[in-house]
Amino acid sequence: MTGLRRLGVGLTALVLAGFGLDRLFPPPLDRGADVSALISDRDGRPLRAFPLGDGRWRFAADLDAVDPVFLDALLAVEDQRFWSHGGVDWIGLVRAVWTSAVAGEVVSGGSTLTMQTARLLEPRPRHIGSKLIEIARAHQIEWRLSKREILELYLTLAPYGGNLEGVRAASWRYFGRAPDRLTDDQIALLIALPQAPEARRPDRRPRGARTGRDLIARKLARLGFFTEQRALEVRDRPVTLADRAFPSSAWHASATALQQAGGDSRSTLDGALQADLEALAARVVDAQDAHTQTAILVVESRTRKVRAAVGSASRQRPGGWLDLTAQPRSPGSTLKPFIYAMAFDQGEARPGTRIADLPRRFSAYQPENFDRAFRGDVSIAQALQHSLNMPAVLVLDRIGAVRFAAALRLAGAPPRLGSGAESRHGLALALGGAGLTAQELAGLYAALADGGVARPLVWVEGPSPVPDGYRLMSPASADDILAILRDTPTPAGRMPGRLAEGAPDIAFKTGTSYGFRDAWAAGVSGEHVILVWVGRADGAPRPGQTGRRAALPVLFDVADRVQAQLGSARPPETAPQAGPGTAAQGALVAFSDPDSVPDILFPPDQAELWAGPVNGRPARGFAFAGRGAGGLSWYVDGHRVWPDGGGVPVWSPPRNGFYTIAAVDPAGRTRRVQVRVSGLGPS
Repeated sequence: MTGLRRLGVGLTALVLAGFGLDRLFPPPLDRGADVSALISDRDGRPLRAFPLGDGRWRFAADLDAVDPVFLDALLAVEDQRFWSHGGVDWIGLVRAVWTSAVAGEVVSGGSTLTMQTARLLEPRPRHIGSKLIEIARAHQIEWRLSKREILELYLTLAPYGGNLEGVRAASWRYFGRAPDRLTDDQIALLIALPQAPEARRPDRRPRGARTGRDLIARKLARLGFFTEQRALEVRDRPVTLADRAFPSSAWHASATALQQAGGDSRSTLDGALQADLEALAARVVDAQDAHTQTAILVVESRTRKVRAAVGSASRQRPGGWLDLTAQPRSPGSTLKPFIYAMAFDQGEARPGTRIADLPRRFSAYQPENFDRAFRGDVSIAQALQHSLNMPAVLVLDRIGAVRFAAALRLAGAPPRLGSGAESRHGLALALGGAGLTAQELAGLYAALADGGVARPLVWVEGPSPVPDGYRLMSPASADDILAILRDTPTPAGRMPGRLAEGAPDIAFKTGTSYGFRDAWAAGVSGEHVILVWVGRADGAPRPGQTGRRAALPVLFDVADRVQAQLGSARPPETAPQAGPGTAAQGALVAFSDPDSVPDILFPPDQAELWAGPVNGRPARGFAFAGRGAGGLSWYVDGHRVWPDGGGVPVWSPPRNGFYTIAAVDPAGRTRRVQVRVSGLGPS
């Protein structure tokens, strides 16, 4: 009994010692939490990826978002008993030692994925001591994490060459897409790379990548995972890389969303509208001098969700790396509507109140109108519609410049005032004598469109408490101001929206800062607020470039796109919209259904389309079929598919792979499916 008691005491002490060591020296699992971020649009389409601080790309893996065929193949090659062992596969380890001893060299390391994960968490020189530490760490990891969590951690940390870590980073860099569905050759390559990431790096050593990929394909065939035919098809394909690396759209807006969310998130941006407005901004500045920039914001007034934000027209132009929607600039006359709204609330004026537009001096400050002319006796509505300066200064003097500045500050738009803010010189605030950002101005105009309550802009989708906000003006005053602004004379070539069928009815205000440094246009179009700024990032003058001339036409162009893409339906893949086509006899055609969004009859979602020869005859392309109101326009990955001579949209895929097909009706309503094409030869 004494011997047994001693044995029991010894075992207990050993267990306690192991438990204590485990607590004193836990595995550094937190390294897996340091990951890159991916910002997507509101539909989950990737916009921009962000590397870690040291330039590495590493995205958190999610097994639900990784091709299950790849996962099964990975376990077949690397760790067949992963789901059953406790961190160390002793059978596999003994076999690896024996085969290596017989061969006289290391044939297989015998490391499980858990042991490999331990090595990735704590890299060490490869020797027997390191292997023993990996065994101990593997048990510690298994005690702390589930099998799914361990596999996700491995797929987050596994090296794929250069500064790439994890299967998501590798798939984006090498294939230009997420690893949710992979081809056989992609599966084999992603398994081969972590075994020798630098020697098999496809962008630097394509021959080594192909050799490693083919070795894995043969091994999968030996294991019965691939048929011999599938393995031969893999080896027949060249190693091809995507034309682009990581997504980099909505450069500035994605950074703002990341700052608000702190990691992977779905932004409020609409990807199609964002791309359309980025292209529009580029066209706007192409017609200007090389230093001109523009910034555009589209905000849903009820929710304050930012649907599009163009921080600059091009990062290749001076100042393009700055987010110009967040840089304080002189707002010109864009604050005048809020001055009059405050006067309405205080009972100082109404839209029909008469006011003198005549020269007047306020201490040392003597404002004048933009055209240096005065109109005499005018109504408040006329003064606002024609952006007269003297009436705005008179009203601001009546309600108080300091009080007005405080109201703006409480509404989330703090004016950057000069040293004279506390004196009557603060009256220059009526004419842009302060600094505000485009985002702050958008918040003010969103309050105008939403009954007078100011709230912060929202950049990230998801449940979040809606702040009470600050009441900047009464609903009645907001309605009065909007009615006045809707009657403002429209730019040349544009009829008022209420007179033009289908055109957006816009309540707008322009602004031009002193010295033509900033041209502004702010508007409320339906349920959206639009802000446009045009100028130079360095604040240099642009003589003659007023808000009405430089920014207002852009605002109307943006409003057209917003109505087309965010009206009553989701946006199409690209801006062009075509009318109904004609149907060829005997072909699948689009049927009219005025009460529903488009329906794609062929191809169905997630279908695999065989594009190769059938019975020795070459493929003739795929005829799309659907139904919707007024006929359908078809797009593949954003590119229009035009009808053939018989009026049927026929598409011939250029290569194997995944494609997104969209059917768009004349109202802009869209249905999308994703298909996988196979059967084509190597591209």
